Amino acid sequence: MKNSDMSEQWIEQVKWNSDGLVPAIAQDHVTGKVLMVAWMNAEALALTVQENRAIYWSRSRQKLWRKGEESGHVQQLHEIRLDCDDDVILMSVEQLGGIACHTGREHCFYKTLQEGEWVPVEPVLKDPNSIYEK
Repeated sequence: MKNSDMSEQWIEQVKWNSDGLVPAIAQDHVTGKVLMVAWMNAEALALTVQENRAIYWSRSRQKLWRKGEESGHVQQLHEIRLDCDDDVILMSVEQLGGIACHTGREHCFYKTLQEGEWVPVEPVLKDPNSIYEK
């Protein structure tokens, strides 16, 4: 069996939603902390495995998004898993630079529900304006 045939088989096992996407969870490979959730299409998933780094599909920009391409905060892939229903990807990653969130925080889950309001409880590690200067 050719390598490309093998690639097609594992990609085809994923249950993509009606938009051809699957949610992808990035988790710190040391601490187990969930860093972020994004979306992948088949090309993003294949390139993630090929390049050994997290590559997502940006729904707002309608294009591939290599995590860290602008910020330098690359997610280096350690392991990739598919859940029992074949419809969620879980990636164990090393978050280079220690910042996964575009808000300049370690991870995207920085708000907690307190008395009916979402309250930020995680510090900004780096001003996002200095990360994404153009």
